[in-house]
Amino acid sequence: MNTNRRCIACGCAFQPYPQVPAQRFCSAPACQRERRRRWQRQRLRTDADYRDNQARAQAKWRTRHPDYWREYRAMHPTYRERNCAMQRKRNARRSSTPVANMDASPSYRPLASGFYILRRVVETGIAKTNACTVHIAVLSATNGPPIRDCKEMT
Repeated sequence: MNTNRRCIACGCAFQPYPQVPAQRFCSAPACQRERRRRWQRQRLRTDADYRDNQARAQAKWRTRHPDYWREYRAMHPTYRERNCAMQRKRNARRSSTPVANMDASPSYRPLASGFYILRRVVETGIAKTNACTVHIAVLSATNGPPIRDCKEMT
């Protein structure tokens, strides 16, 4: 009797281990990586504790390696160029409104007095995270008559 199965990752026939009767992946390293990747993806979708633990572990790693991506992009210019090209394509698929990275908001009219965060929108239409906090004081109501230049006043 033939007990061979097809690996769901690579499609090759394999002999499952007797200790793992429901084995679906062969023992090739690439297929085992795919098995673990699928397990983790499913776990992230369904287990809030696991998802929270992974987020905390990633945040801790980022604090220990703050310049990792900056250095990686500097050492791998082809990665940086490809990433920039892909971002331009994603931006082109969006509407013509600028893309905000963090907490930028659409402009509301009339503008009320208060504290605002200003961000410079770069040429690509994306607001970066470096910002200035400013206080804007409205000096006249927007629903009143327009303020004329002093040249027009008699």
